[in-house]
Amino acid sequence: MFSCNSCSSDSNDDTLEEIVNDETGNDGESEGILVDVDSSYFTADNVTITTVPCTLSDGTETECYQIVTSSTPSDHEMGPWCPENIADGAEAGGIWVEAGEVYDVDGAFVENLATFYNDTHWQMYDTNGDIYVTDTQEDCENAANPNVGTEYENFCVECLPSYITDISQTWRIPITPVLQDNAVLFGTGPGGPGNNAPSTRGVALNGIEFSAPAPVDNILGAYTLAPFDDAGGHINVHQGYHYHAATEGMADRHVIAQDDGHSALIGYALDGYGIYELEDADGNSPTDLNELRGHSDDTRGYHYHVDEAGNNNFINGLQGAYAI
Repeated sequence: MFSCNSCSSDSNDDTLEEIVNDETGNDGESEGILVDVDSSYFTADNVTITTVPCTLSDGTETECYQIVTSSTPSDHEMGPWCPENIADGAEAGGIWVEAGEVYDVDGAFVENLATFYNDTHWQMYDTNGDIYVTDTQEDCENAANPNVGTEYENFCVECLPSYITDISQTWRIPITPVLQDNAVLFGTGPGGPGNNAPSTRGVALNGIEFSAPAPVDNILGAYTLAPFDDAGGHINVHQGYHYHAATEGMADRHVIAQDDGHSALIGYALDGYGIYELEDADGNSPTDLNELRGHSDDTRGYHYHVDEAGNNNFINGLQGAYAI
């Protein structure tokens, strides 16, 4: 869909910056505590994992887990995304993010888009209150075109699971992370960074991609809306189902709780370091994260914590080498 077509494409605006550990706040403790990727944590229904030789971005020859997934989660339902009528409640639609906040895409939200964005061109429903929704795969693919035509203005873009039954995704993650003196900082815009760095931030334990930020400005500039579902994901026909936000319901899905009350493990970044929820069991967020959203402790070594859902983001870069 429009919101995702550029999620894994290169962008000139998303250049990589090299940043040293002192600037990211990495204290070096992770060098003493190194935690391998645990393949047993991944769901088995939709994920196949094998061990393969690989070369990392720093030239290291090592072994990686090759993770092949169907791009559909086995631990939760996908959707809904677009409500059908302006009278529909929150259960009929997904969510939208704006200025760091998360909003329910219910009928009232769609009805009030002109006020919300202070632009009278927004009119996403007819005189009966029925919302204009892409309802075929062709519409989904056309609305995903970066040069989307005006015929799709004021459409809620919804791509369905039935469109991606034959899609699979493959990632390689180093089994043992290799800490780098210079970290890779992702660009702040949507899509993937330039050069050879991955645009994907990581892989959830259910095999679903933690994608780059959705190109919200492009979506809104075309007068379309491409909601995430309540799990923070949506579909396009190239990536399949993928996440753009770690929502509050993450703990209800397949995660690995921590015995010490630390926030749960939800996946791995492409450098092999763990990605954890933002808040711990007491509802507290870490206060010492570096610019990448990482830090170290005596149990997990170096690891990341996801950004708030309203920021359309997971982590800001990679402290370790990644497979090339």
